[in-house]
Amino acid sequence: MTTSLVLTVIGPDKPGLVEMLAQTITENGGNWLESGMSRLAGKFAGILITEVPADKADALINALTALESQGLKVTAERSDSPENTGPTQSFTLELVGHDKPGIVRDISSVLAKHHVNVERLSTELVSGSMSAELLFKAEAELMASADLELDELQESIEAIASDLMVDIVFN
Repeated sequence: MTTSLVLTVIGPDKPGLVEMLAQTITENGGNWLESGMSRLAGKFAGILITEVPADKADALINALTALESQGLKVTAERSDSPENTGPTQSFTLELVGHDKPGIVRDISSVLAKHHVNVERLSTELVSGSMSAELLFKAEAELMASADLELDELQESIEAIASDLMVDIVFN
């Protein structure tokens, strides 16, 4: 029997952090499954899923916690298998607009009201091609029940898009 652990990691960015994390996982019987990691504001931050034999989970968690003495803070959460919630549909949302506070809050509020789950979210600030103004870009992978009316969701999103001054595309 195995245990899945969801790990969040953060520390000052420097070479060797991924190797140190991978080495600790391997030495304690774990298997690195999925991950997303980035350098953000001078910090190395990430999230990953590892699987480990159930009888080795506590030892792995302790070894990961000990990495803080080397500058890498790791938080581990045991993960249960997700419940089968019935048929679902997945789709993506792409957004581009002038940067301003509240864009993520406003869009995620509409998604939550329609019971849409954010599976993955990636955001960035980029320089506009015609001006030096910062543009906010977001890409989201979304999941909802199969009976969600995508036209209704799109109307709700478009109703706030003009207030936010952003362009939004569903795929």
